[in-house]
Amino acid sequence: MRKFVSGNLNYSSWSIRALLMVRHLGLEVEEEIVPLDFPDTTARLAEISPTRKVPLLLWDDETVWDSLAIIEWLADRYPDAGVWPADPKARARARAISAEMHSGFPTLRRDCPMDIRSRHGRPEMSEALANDILRVDAIWSSALETSGGPYLFGAWSAADAVYAPVVTRFLTYDLPRSTTAQAYMVAVMSHPLMVRLAAEAAVEPWWIKYDENGRSAGFTSSEDS
Repeated sequence: MRKFVSGNLNYSSWSIRALLMVRHLGLEVEEEIVPLDFPDTTARLAEISPTRKVPLLLWDDETVWDSLAIIEWLADRYPDAGVWPADPKARARARAISAEMHSGFPTLRRDCPMDIRSRHGRPEMSEALANDILRVDAIWSSALETSGGPYLFGAWSAADAVYAPVVTRFLTYDLPRSTTAQAYMVAVMSHPLMVRLAAEAAVEPWWIKYDENGRSAGFTSSEDS
């Protein structure tokens, strides 16, 4: 069995990072979505995932979890497929900024949950959120200045997949950005992988809401749309 298990494409930033690279490589895998935050979500994931979380890659007798671990598994298995940049210095830089995204930016994650298909008002610009935004912009601008674009290291790589959910957050919440960052965002959202993903996110039949009571989920209906 070869399967990629994700959460909602519209909301699960961790899922789409790895999914974008699975699709980029053109791997023939079954894709399964386990909608998040439903009463049976944890039970469904417990049957297949050691962490009860997504994403998860099931490949014959191998089980790989965590978005960055899946990306590194792809890089090991397909070393000539361009998962990371070919140049050693660029590859090290790409891995460093991807790891920074993977473990950092807590305020941006909390205040601007991913919601690709929607547009929300800009949240209160606390110092912590402003610092996260400025750091993301600096990462993009520095990489693009060195590579010449259109993507962070010239050609599309795992670094772009890792930052793709952040691009959607900047759009969803109209976060401030430089002209360089804006051009990069246009390039990312115009990439065929992201065009497909955004279209899929737009028609998913589930919603997730965030309020003072936490997260809730449900099914869309004609009244909701």
